[in-house]
Amino acid sequence: METHRNGDTDRVTILIDTNAFLMTSQFKIDLFEEIRFLLGSVRMAVPEIVIRELEGLAKGKGNNASAARLGLQFAKGCEVIPSSGDGTPDEQIFNSAKDLRCGVVTNDRRLRDLILKEGLPVVSLSGKQKLELIRR
Repeated sequence: METHRNGDTDRVTILIDTNAFLMTSQFKIDLFEEIRFLLGSVRMAVPEIVIRELEGLAKGKGNNASAARLGLQFAKGCEVIPSSGDGTPDEQIFNSAKDLRCGVVTNDRRLRDLILKEGLPVVSLSGKQKLELIRR
């Protein structure tokens, strides 16, 4: 995974997918605390496509829209980066992870499998209230 020089410490970059922000509300987990517990001090980055997805979902009604609005608040605590390539949101997140050589926080099985096949780590929901780090 890519590291960035920040003072005296190296920081690992981790990308956060749309459904990871939705998990915060749906499963009542502290996303950032769980990520820090697993990975320590990390650069949490959000591809622009994730922000656009959350904004679209937030315009609706119901639990998903409410979760997306909360997710947008959490996303403000991250560095927003340009998405890589074209295609579906998952393809753009996958391309961003490949370009940055970093892991992804996602609960999307298809995206998780693509990231792992590329040899990059994934942070995913384990049970109902904990995240786990998966590597191949």
